[in-house]
Amino acid sequence: MEKFELNWIDASIMVVYAIAMVWYGLSKAKQQSSEDYFLAGRDMTWPIVGISLFAANISSSTLIGLTSDAYNTNIAVYNYEWMAAVVLIFFSIFFLPFYLRSGVYTMPEFLERRYDSRSRYYFSFITLIGNVVIDTAAGLYAGNLILKIIFPELDTWIIISLLAFAAAAYTIPGGLSSVVHTEVIQAILLIMGSIVLTWFTFSEVGGWDGLIAGLQDKFNNGEIQKTPDEVFSLVRPLNDSYMPWTGLVFGVPILGFYFWANNQFMVQRVLSAKNLNQGRWGALFAGLLKLPVIFIMVLPGTAAILLYSELDLSVLNYAIPLENGGTGICSSLKDCPNMTYPVLLFSLLPTGLLGLVLAGLLAAMSSSISATLNSASTLITMDFVNKINPNLESKQLVKVGQIATVVLVILAAVWTPQIEKFGSLFEYLQIVLGLICPPVVAVFILGLFWKRANANGAFYSLLVGFILALFMIISQIGGLIPELNEIHFLHKAPILLLVCLLLHVVFSLASAKPPAEKVKDYTYSMTIFKEETKELATLPWYQNFRYLAVILLVITIIIVGAFW
Repeated sequence: MEKFELNWIDASIMVVYAIAMVWYGLSKAKQQSSEDYFLAGRDMTWPIVGISLFAANISSSTLIGLTSDAYNTNIAVYNYEWMAAVVLIFFSIFFLPFYLRSGVYTMPEFLERRYDSRSRYYFSFITLIGNVVIDTAAGLYAGNLILKIIFPELDTWIIISLLAFAAAAYTIPGGLSSVVHTEVIQAILLIMGSIVLTWFTFSEVGGWDGLIAGLQDKFNNGEIQKTPDEVFSLVRPLNDSYMPWTGLVFGVPILGFYFWANNQFMVQRVLSAKNLNQGRWGALFAGLLKLPVIFIMVLPGTAAILLYSELDLSVLNYAIPLENGGTGICSSLKDCPNMTYPVLLFSLLPTGLLGLVLAGLLAAMSSSISATLNSASTLITMDFVNKINPNLESKQLVKVGQIATVVLVILAAVWTPQIEKFGSLFEYLQIVLGLICPPVVAVFILGLFWKRANANGAFYSLLVGFILALFMIISQIGGLIPELNEIHFLHKAPILLLVCLLLHVVFSLASAKPPAEKVKDYTYSMTIFKEETKELATLPWYQNFRYLAVILLVITIIIVGAFW
């Protein structure tokens, strides 16, 4: 393979687009008050909320992860996508009303109101770690993969540093408003680019029939281990190494619930909604946008099996870790499946269109990083600095958030090269997430649906859950307990959740009932359901979020059923 190079037209498009995005982000800046800076003034409408949620999730890191896993014949990666629609329905019905009515800035702040400050500080700390090592670092890593194709002679740390600087350019001065408005543009361009790439990909393999026939030939020749029916099956057998059906049923919902309903990075967008209905419609709209992902982002990765399985990538001089230690040069997509999406772009898209799609992809990466930085700086400012010094004025809090963003982007840039030590990018994201989220999910669920849940139950279940998760990670890295290490991470997540739920119940029952004010406004009841029913009766059906939720659920069932 010859080196991939950008035509001057493509390069010019990327430069102009980058400058335009920074200008647009700065033009939408809001920093007159802490509410403006961290929550965009709480005046976002449902289309912006929904598209922003989608863009923050389907960033360049997720897109690269989806195609790489699909290249490895793991179309089951789409289970994370459609499950998001189901989780967002649950989130819209039960959790979102409490978040918005409480007027909180952060999810840890909500935990303090339901429990106490111990839970708040623990969750803030865990969320900050996740923002740096999962969200921000993964976005930088994805951008590095793309630019490494164009500039293979540049060291990884140089590319990551440049990407980090670009991401912070409008985040630091502009806050959440800049982030959200740029995300809308990125999402639209990303969807359009993915649709165009899918069309070129399927044209190259001869359409759906050509894809099926090609995969069957590769199976017959022993080049892949799965038949086409197995490749396109979302529900896998119990012994499947990627996603057993038990992991889909019990593990994936836990990861999805944490990501969409508890994660500051995502929920902060919904907190910026103008009112409850706008937030609900936006969340459901985001769930709807997740469903076509299988057609425009996953299947092109599967088609790459036919197009580029023999492609020589050694010219990229991209280093990968070897099983026996040390590093080697990536020579094929089998060695580094994370390169699947960039290779599709450079191989199939014509001049001009390539530059536009690349600009959108890199901008989406930048926007996603910006979003995580903003949410992390919100946590530092509102959950720590504001608590230490409550006398700080609103503009001083904004300044603290800006300084925090600078520190966080440096930390993320330092950690990013460590991701190369994992398998695929998506595997890295899910494994880390699968171990840190069960204790948090347990605390939020019991807090909302069980009035007896108290501060001691929340804190000790979080603490023990964190210790257990840390032990599992250390055991996996050091090979301490082979039997434990062999348990699939999607099975570890529900086991850890059950342990944390049990601990929460035991410690809550062993101590006093929570104060009435900790329960009254932060637990769900049938009274709330009945009051909402009366309010919804005055709205037309297309504005009734319950009808919209049912429609979204039906569409989800149809798509999942087609690939069962």
